[in-house]
This record gives sequence, C-alpha cells and structure tokens, in this order.
Amino acid sequence: MPPITNDHELRIALNHLSPATCRRLAGQFEEEVIDLSDDPRVCQAVEVATQEEIGAPLLAAAHHEAKTAAAESFTQCGHDTEWRSQAGHFVAAAAAAATAPPELAAEMGNPAWRAALYARMARTCEMIADDRGATQSETTRQYRLTAEAMTTTE
Repeated sequence: MPPITNDHELRIALNHLSPATCRRLAGQFEEEVIDLSDDPRVCQAVEVATQEEIGAPLLAAAHHEAKTAAAESFTQCGHDTEWRSQAGHFVAAAAAAATAPPELAAEMGNPAWRAALYARMARTCEMIADDRGATQSETTRQYRLTAEAMTTTE
C-alpha cells in the first residue's frame, strides 16, 4: 500500500476497511489525543473501541457513555471558549464516533473519518490553549495508522 498523503486518499482507504477495523482505527486515533480528556468514561470508550472483538451491548454502553460525556463537556465550554474544555469535548465526541453501533455508523458516515476529524479539532484546541504550533501533525499520524491498518488487512 502506498503511503496516504491527503484526506481524499484517507477517506478512500477508510471506506475500504471493514466496520470492525474502522472502529479499532477510530479508537487508535483517539488514543493519540486521550491525554486531552480526564473523563474516565471517554477513556473506557477508547478501550472498548480498540478491542478486537466486542459485543453489541458493551459497544452500545460505551457509545452511550461517550455521548453523555460529549454532551456534558459541551455545556462546560461556555460562551467564552475555554480551549482545554473544548479539546476535551472533541475527544469525547471522537470517542462517541468510534463506538457508534453499526446501524448508527451507517447513518452518520464512516466512524473512523469522524473520529479523525474530532481528534484533529481536539489537538487544534490544545495548540490554541498553549499558544503554540503543531509539533507533530495529527493528520500525518492518522495517515500512517490507516496505511498500517490497510497493510494488515490485505
């Protein structure tokens, strides 16, 4: 598999992966930004998403908890954006995307793609809060992780 170098290639690659592989990959995207969340529900959802085999009830419970965390963190962000809280919200939203049950994932689009975008937004909020530029691109990491997943599933 040639390296993935842009979002168009990333979306094509993600759409060729099985739902289980997309879920695990979405969880890996989340692992890259989990340091931006201190919510144990989000950490648990990431653990569930990255499991090889997962039962529907456990996946649904993790999704529910991650969605609840995302909703609660959204209300904590307030009108004057507190960038660290906003980063935590995006991490929770990415965890909810990563743990979306298959029927919901089909409605909302590829969960790995959604998790990738939320992870990027979380990292961007962190950079704004710290008043610094990116040291390593979240996007580049996602391209690498996806190319590795494509290689292992071929």
